[in-house]
Amino acid sequence: MKAAVLTSPNVILKGPLEIREVPRPQLKPGQILLRVRACGVCRTDLHIVEGELPPRCNEIIPGHQIVGEIADSGTTDLPIGARVGVSWIGGVDGSCWYCQHGMENLCDAPIFTGYSLNGGYAEYAAARGDFTFPLENRLDDLQAAPLLCAGIIGFRSLRVAEVQHGERVGLFGFGASAHLAMAVLRAWNCEVYVSTRGASHRQLADSLGATWVGSESERPPAKLDRAITFAPSGDVVVAALASLRKGGVVAVNAIHLDRIPEFDYDRLLWGERQIRSVTNMTRLDARDFLQIAGEINLRPRVTAFALDQANEALAAVRNDSIDGAAVIVMGND
Repeated sequence: MKAAVLTSPNVILKGPLEIREVPRPQLKPGQILLRVRACGVCRTDLHIVEGELPPRCNEIIPGHQIVGEIADSGTTDLPIGARVGVSWIGGVDGSCWYCQHGMENLCDAPIFTGYSLNGGYAEYAAARGDFTFPLENRLDDLQAAPLLCAGIIGFRSLRVAEVQHGERVGLFGFGASAHLAMAVLRAWNCEVYVSTRGASHRQLADSLGATWVGSESERPPAKLDRAITFAPSGDVVVAALASLRKGGVVAVNAIHLDRIPEFDYDRLLWGERQIRSVTNMTRLDARDFLQIAGEINLRPRVTAFALDQANEALAAVRNDSIDGAAVIVMGND
């Protein structure tokens, strides 16, 4: 099969992924073989490719927002031909304290799709059957792919921030995850305040019904009940914190974060304001979000790339040069 392969991940790479032929996955018990139809491109993929996350393998196929149809199965639970999605968490041990207490996103021994297990920048991918999610037919491949990480993790961010219907919520950064979270917030009758760099991102936020839109240096005109940051920047976290009312919560949606600068505790954090990290997702998050996405007819903004253009897709995410999400389409019909 054809795949986009990251080699020598023990150094920070400046060069591209290598597009080449590799063997198809060999199934293990409980796994399914997916004929990949589309795979979303996530900023986490960029952290992996550029070495900001420590490598788990000498060689890896990235990609963890996989839409595919089952071509072969090592489990009796899923029929051949069914269309399913795969996300970032590719498996957990099920036995650690966190798994036993409903917090599988914090599992001590997780498997990560496209990081510790080959992912979806390929014509075929293997996945644990119990970590796949049936997809509704009304969502086509392009629309479904960004929901499987950007959408789910954005939804979890709303949960971590304890967003209530009708509240004032700030979104700091406005890429793939934020624009999907905004659709949920609008359905919940929240006022949405967006602070982001890039004129096109501000225009997109405005077109999607934001109450207020400003640049990264501007602050919302009202105190926020909740805020979610989507940029891997400590400066953005402090900016979000400065926008909160007393008792408000900042949820940091970033798997990698640069330094957090010094800030004035008395002015910014005192008053029972909170900063919380968003870590991975659970299967319950995925199922709940995909149900809501169907109910509100969520349609992500998407730019499609061929598998041969995997490097261009990563560059588009790196440079914030597209609105919404980037998705690699296999074209293997």
